[in-house]
Amino acid sequence: MLGKAWLFIALGILAAAVALQHALLLLIAMFFFIASGIARLWARYALERVEYTRSLSATRVFFGETVTMDMRVSNAKILPMPWVLVQDDVPDDLKFLTTSTSPGHKTGRAFLSSFLSLMWYHRLTRRFPVQCLRRGYFSFGPATVRSGDLFGFFNREIEVDKRDYLLVYPKVVALEDLGIPSRDPFGDLRVRRHLHEDPVRVVSTREYAPGDPLRRIHWKASARLQRLQSRVFEPTTTVDLALFLDVRTVGVRIWGRVENLLETAVMTAASIANHALRTGYRVGLYANEPYLYAEGTIRLPPSDHPDQLQRTLEALAQVQGWPAMPLERLLNREARNLPGSATLTIITAEPTESLLATLNRFRRAGRRVALILVGEREFDFALNGLPVYQVSEDVYTRELETVTLHGTENGALQ
Repeated sequence: MLGKAWLFIALGILAAAVALQHALLLLIAMFFFIASGIARLWARYALERVEYTRSLSATRVFFGETVTMDMRVSNAKILPMPWVLVQDDVPDDLKFLTTSTSPGHKTGRAFLSSFLSLMWYHRLTRRFPVQCLRRGYFSFGPATVRSGDLFGFFNREIEVDKRDYLLVYPKVVALEDLGIPSRDPFGDLRVRRHLHEDPVRVVSTREYAPGDPLRRIHWKASARLQRLQSRVFEPTTTVDLALFLDVRTVGVRIWGRVENLLETAVMTAASIANHALRTGYRVGLYANEPYLYAEGTIRLPPSDHPDQLQRTLEALAQVQGWPAMPLERLLNREARNLPGSATLTIITAEPTESLLATLNRFRRAGRRVALILVGEREFDFALNGLPVYQVSEDVYTRELETVTLHGTENGALQ
């Protein structure tokens, strides 16, 4: 638009100079033509040998931490760049501390704009501290780089499709902050101090005693000795804790989600997993929602591997709040693969009668069950003696305000 206007102005002055036979107007018209040509050439080569790169100081951070985004623009030619406009597509849920962003074209996206100039063979780096006040898996990019002539009449732009990704773990707090006592967190369900037998580790055999289950009988030893022998298993104190997270936060017939309830439920699951793994449990996680970038619902079998907490937090960071199935269906499917001594801990903001019926059925069958209700709503369902804890959604709001005002310790799991 501006380039065409420049050309029309030059043609108008030239026509006036010819009509009026005015030498000064003719010189002005020639100046406009020469300047227009130079501006066109300048704009044409403005983005030649220009490189834009973006980098993050970390790819995985904890809720509330600050990561640094570095933006580098280099001009590897003799032609200077009087102005460069860089617009980077960034997540709207993250807080840029030293600059502001403008709304993007897509939901949850924003534009980070930087206006700068580069001399010949010049490289410029700008750093933007970004505070992570929302857990999730975030992408940065693509970016658009625009430049042109000195007057801005002609310009060109290129798109840099490189993307960077940042995983923000959910907030982890002490169980007392959730209203759950850290000592004996599930009341009489905590059995870690009692000895169990590991059915995988057989240490010896003994004479069969009345009442021994058939699965204990060592048939090969019995045939060799001509009398029934029972296996003796190695005792162990390892106890499984299976966390079942219900990502549904609204009624069955309503499509949507309540952010505070969802974030409180995720924070509760992360905090319990952190505490249980530190205490010595084998912890597993199941959620009725698919992975964000993988097939199948979120599923981590119980384990006490040193990386289990990281895997759990990575899975929880991907929760979006769109359930793929009722939690009771997931519970029925997965519980059959869990040891009978495992504690089934259900975290939900929307308990249903069918879910409570399923939990009571497991409890009557001798399974250890705990129910954690998220939010302050009161339900008319009969709990029938189920161990229940209630976590207020104000916990998440309070933690968010604390992080916003005071920050958090880098990399520290509480």
